[in-house]
Amino acid sequence: MASSASSGTSGGLTLPVWVASAARAALRALLGHPFEPNQQVVQPDGGEPLLVPVRSAARLSDDQALAISRCDPGPGLDLTRDLEIWVRVAWTPSADQGLVLMPGEGVGRIGAGGDACLSTYARQLLECTLLPLLPPGQGLEVEPVLPRGRSLAERTSNAAFGVVDGLALIGTQAEVQQSAAPEQLEQVLRELRALVADPGFGGSVALVIGENGLDLARRAGLSPLLKVGNWLGPVLVAAAEAGVKDLLLLGYHGKLIKLAGGIFHTHHHLADGRLEVLTALGLDVGLSLEELRHLRAAASVEDAFQRLNPETAMDLGRLLAATVEQRSQAYIARYGDWSLRIAAVLFDRSRTLRWRGPMAEERFFTLQD
Repeated sequence: MASSASSGTSGGLTLPVWVASAARAALRALLGHPFEPNQQVVQPDGGEPLLVPVRSAARLSDDQALAISRCDPGPGLDLTRDLEIWVRVAWTPSADQGLVLMPGEGVGRIGAGGDACLSTYARQLLECTLLPLLPPGQGLEVEPVLPRGRSLAERTSNAAFGVVDGLALIGTQAEVQQSAAPEQLEQVLRELRALVADPGFGGSVALVIGENGLDLARRAGLSPLLKVGNWLGPVLVAAAEAGVKDLLLLGYHGKLIKLAGGIFHTHHHLADGRLEVLTALGLDVGLSLEELRHLRAAASVEDAFQRLNPETAMDLGRLLAATVEQRSQAYIARYGDWSLRIAAVLFDRSRTLRWRGPMAEERFFTLQD
């Protein structure tokens, strides 16, 4: 029995789920089946299938069809709300190709002309939902189209990670994680308590911000890992209370810079001030008035660093990492006398672990660029 998206979790559903629902409706139309307003999306982890609404579906010709869904990420602020999703499916020339994903207009690519940017979960979601419906020996081309994807992507940090032309189809689960919601904080705190209670816990943990930070931490061999959303301050205090001795903060410079400004809830709808913090740090490293003006007028933190020569950028980045460590240590000191030592490592748009604070150099010296 499938659970209904409309009566499901309060967090709503991620973009890949809505793409999969439209893809299934389009495939059913191509097969000549009658239209159904709710499509069954099969989860790759074996969880209960989801019934996800679609708006329409139609056969375009004997070998292709199109369906449309509309994204509902649930409560909270999310730029994909009401995003219309078109998915065109077509039979492939070769029966051995299985699913062939073609990035349509508004779908992010990894570099200009590159492959579609989608997570392993998103691909598995499509495979689990569509492959059981394919006739024996038949392959299928799947082309998602996000008509407003290109313009919406300009309001994200996609370009900072080499994703161009639209929105990335990323995510590791069906349910949207509301990073600014109290429920998300409770989930992270439960995971923290379980991690510390493990008999093999050695006293250190790497706290990663976002999917890119999680991927980089795994590649660097860091363990154990705890992925956190925007509630960094309460999680730092909870880690200190739980007896964590060494904590590494690993994240994108455009996110962790808020901690250097004393902002410990990092959702952009609640607080910003990133360029102001960077400009103040630039003053501390002795930048000229002209350089400070360039920083203040930059389009983003990444753009600000690109305006500086490499040596100056390295000095500023190191000071930023050190300041993140200092302000984080001062933050938890407000709530008690803890033995927790906080280190910080920042990565840039090339997904390179670029800058480390003094504590990171001392306690996590095995990290390699």
